[in-house]
Amino acid sequence: MPKFVSIDEAVKLIPNGATVMFGGFMGCGSAHKFIDALSKSGVKDLTVICNDGSMPGGPMGEDYYAVAKLIHNKQVKKLVATHVGLNPEVAQQNMQDGTLEVVLVPQGSLAEMIRADGAGLGGVLTPTGVGTIVEDNPYCLGKQTINGRDYLLMAPIHADFAVIGGYKIDKAGNVWYKGTTSNFNIVMATAADTVIAEAEQVVECGEIAPEDVRTSGVFVDYVVEGGLY
Repeated sequence: MPKFVSIDEAVKLIPNGATVMFGGFMGCGSAHKFIDALSKSGVKDLTVICNDGSMPGGPMGEDYYAVAKLIHNKQVKKLVATHVGLNPEVAQQNMQDGTLEVVLVPQGSLAEMIRADGAGLGGVLTPTGVGTIVEDNPYCLGKQTINGRDYLLMAPIHADFAVIGGYKIDKAGNVWYKGTTSNFNIVMATAADTVIAEAEQVVECGEIAPEDVRTSGVFVDYVVEGGLY
């Protein structure tokens, strides 16, 4: 059973230099209240694994949306993502300031590399990126030819923490995601030492139909209640 803690208590679990996965797609499905608190915590030198660098502005008028807050505060020393073009500060910190290391991974590959770690697999064979700069990616372990076709062997990806956002989470930690907010949250919950789940709503056990559970409570270590976004 997960522990139900305050957002401030959960933020204190993350030390300087931690590797943290954040669910979400341009902020959709991210743990917004947790990230906001983390951005004010002073924690630094994070390695962040997520789909993207989010955006400078959010749909509710936020100055910085989701992980963009952490990037803006220069709390991130390394960003592993699939695209970063909608957040100009990523390019500025990486190419101009030299304060942020950026590792780009093809989107489908990143999802499968995280899934591979959660499943205990040694890596992912994919044709994506063959003959491109992906072959020089630090997560690329080499090339293999199978039945006459070339594949890249991409390493599994693991993190110290995964921070996921669910619409409804019951008191056993089972998570239901609304619409497309499931995105990277599902695989990330399987590939970290500690999983922190932010609930928009905490509900009683049984209020989420078994077939609607997308992340089982067995994967969740801590639950925080963020309230409706």
